[in-house]
Amino acid sequence: MGANCAVNLAHKELGDVVLVDVVEGVPQGKGLDCLQSGPIEGYDVMVTGANDYEPTANSDIVVITAGFPRKPGMSRDDLLMANYEVVKTATQKAAAVSPNAVIILVTNPLDAMCWTALQVSKFPKNRVIGMAGVLDSARFRTFIAQELKVSVENVTAVVLGGHGDTMVPVTRLSSVAGIPLTELLDEATLARLVDRTRNGGAEIVKYLKTGSAYYAPSAAAVEMVESILKDKKKVLPCAAYLEGEYGINGLYVGVPVKLGSEGIEKIYEIQLTPEEKAQLDKSAAAVDELITVIKSKMTA
Repeated sequence: MGANCAVNLAHKELGDVVLVDVVEGVPQGKGLDCLQSGPIEGYDVMVTGANDYEPTANSDIVVITAGFPRKPGMSRDDLLMANYEVVKTATQKAAAVSPNAVIILVTNPLDAMCWTALQVSKFPKNRVIGMAGVLDSARFRTFIAQELKVSVENVTAVVLGGHGDTMVPVTRLSSVAGIPLTELLDEATLARLVDRTRNGGAEIVKYLKTGSAYYAPSAAAVEMVESILKDKKKVLPCAAYLEGEYGINGLYVGVPVKLGSEGIEKIYEIQLTPEEKAQLDKSAAAVDELITVIKSKMTA
């Protein structure tokens, strides 16, 4: 995941890239390999690897992908405490040398790891963001395009909530070239696509057996990085820290946000139907359960 992020970032020439890993030689080797693709692919940025955070000093953006991947039969939540320790350490070290960076979290369980990074870094909430909705909506868009046999570029999809089985793909607000999805697919088909989206990561884990998705997640993270570095102000679904929006307080939940040079520059509140609101509340409650577990371990 981290290596694919580095390759995509280099291809787009968004800046110099430093890969950090605890395993000696791995980030250095991957960095050098990526760097040597430059003359062939036509990009001209520096890609290096390190086992400490000093070479990352004064980074504009820190993308944290470190953690244990899922295995078949494992939920994102099973990873909770193992990845809590990984994210806590990575955030502490990265924030210490890059105090003005925007942190993008990719590690699962995503929403809980965002909360961890916010607590540890003590950064303002607009500079700690989770990558989930971009990936989830890309999966939903893919399945819609396949079902209708249309270009995925014409498909717009909205996915809210936590990054897990309780995520909320909003079919009412999803469309194909402006045509509401509800006019193109029947209820049973929509329900099937929603279910497949919710289990999109697990489907890939089942195939791979020894790892989880990395091509699409890295592409999603890079889209966020690009919007921030270029101040594009793209409106993307991301995990954001809510303080009253959607009636949710003190949790990271996936919602549409504007991403610019300051990180999250605006959170958009969509008018939800009672059913959609109930689903979002259920998703937020699942995130809250994980935070409660982390807090109990922190005080134990």
